[in-house]
Amino acid sequence: MVVNVAIVGVGLVGSEFIRQVIATQSKKIAVVAVANSRSMHISDSPLVDDSWKDQLLTSASPFTLDAFTASLAASKAARPTVVLDCTSNETVAAYYPTWLRAGFHVVTPNKKAFSGDLNLYKEIVQLSSQPGSPLVYHESTVGAGLPVINTLNDLVNTGDKIVKIEGIFSGTLSYIFNNFSTLDKSAKPVKFSEVVSVAKELGYTEPDPRDDLNGMDVARKVIILGRVAGLDLTQETVNVENIVPEELRNLPTSEFMEKLPEFDAHFEKLNQEAIQNGQVLRYVGLVDPVHGKSSVTLARYPASHPFASLKGSDNIIAFTTERFPNPLIIQGAGAGAAVTAFGIYSDILKIAERTRQ
Repeated sequence: MVVNVAIVGVGLVGSEFIRQVIATQSKKIAVVAVANSRSMHISDSPLVDDSWKDQLLTSASPFTLDAFTASLAASKAARPTVVLDCTSNETVAAYYPTWLRAGFHVVTPNKKAFSGDLNLYKEIVQLSSQPGSPLVYHESTVGAGLPVINTLNDLVNTGDKIVKIEGIFSGTLSYIFNNFSTLDKSAKPVKFSEVVSVAKELGYTEPDPRDDLNGMDVARKVIILGRVAGLDLTQETVNVENIVPEELRNLPTSEFMEKLPEFDAHFEKLNQEAIQNGQVLRYVGLVDPVHGKSSVTLARYPASHPFASLKGSDNIIAFTTERFPNPLIIQGAGAGAAVTAFGIYSDILKIAERTRQ
């Protein structure tokens, strides 16, 4: 079954998804609408090249969520319609129930609806879980294109008992601690501030690295996994270790970067304490349904642990369950437009398959 796709948010990820669909000449996906925060373009025929970028500038209509939705509804498409939200916007996320009630499927890498207001999350689940109801897929909210949500859903839906979910969910913090804390004696010692600075220069961090170092992005992913596992997690129930020194939390970004070297001794002390015990530092998220708790912390792991041997900016997620007492492990690139768009593409193909008539 061919599905129509209407995209809200055509930045890096949205544009990359369109590029992948056009490059593969997909026979199952027809991109028929694109919108950014200012304008929208809805086409009678699928996009086949980059001309949509000019059309969005020259022949588009003003964008509002209501107008976008009304235009999609007015098209009376014979095919199923998937609304793809490639923003990180809370207002767009809060609109999902409206799209579902209109009969549109929803796919998104936007974490806000699945880690924010618990009532919104439950409403989305309720609207998408009835027989014949529209579908919601959000694989790319955790681990980009890695099959994390799909694997967890399969474990839960087949009756496995989740004992623990533990992972390195941030490509940024993976890169920082893989380089800063290592048992490789041939590796040149580096200061924490230097690694953060290099990560920023390479584009691994947010424009303000504190948005990575404060742990909130990892916390959102922990909340998402916890909710899929059946826990009513909120930001208030996740214990988050903010590793930004308190004295630096309210400074301008440039001043934060300038003063971070003053705290290198603090981080080096933590690192040496770990290394002297044959361990390394890793910034991890934990969901523990057995004890009803979840956390985001800077933890130590021995050399024998899979987290200790991680390289680059990879993500790694370990599911410990009743059926998998030795954890089921997923590892790979967990960030970037290409792999995030791949995850979206895969989700939409699943909808095309499930709605096949």
